[in-house]
Amino acid sequence: MRKHKPMSFDELLMDLQGQRTIQDDPNHVSLDDLFNETFMSKHSSFNSFGAFVEKGNFQVQTQEDINNIPDELFDRHVARETDFADWKSMLDTATKEHANK
Repeated sequence: MRKHKPMSFDELLMDLQGQRTIQDDPNHVSLDDLFNETFMSKHSSFNSFGAFVEKGNFQVQTQEDINNIPDELFDRHVARETDFADWKSMLDTATKEHANK
């Protein structure tokens, strides 16, 4: 049985945005920067994106794990735990706020 290398939150974010590697995107923003403590505290009851994902019981170890999270499930988690209606609006807002810094 082949072991999968655990995926970092940065790799998760890039995958969700349709990017593959940091090298493919010279404007790469880390998840910690994008979903920083200020952003997470302002829009949710969490201080970190990691805590937010853990609260949803999302086990992200491999690429396959990410692909197996149904969009509707993650959207419901975002709607329940943040002031966003869905994941796309949360990601878009974080991206815009980071760009305005």
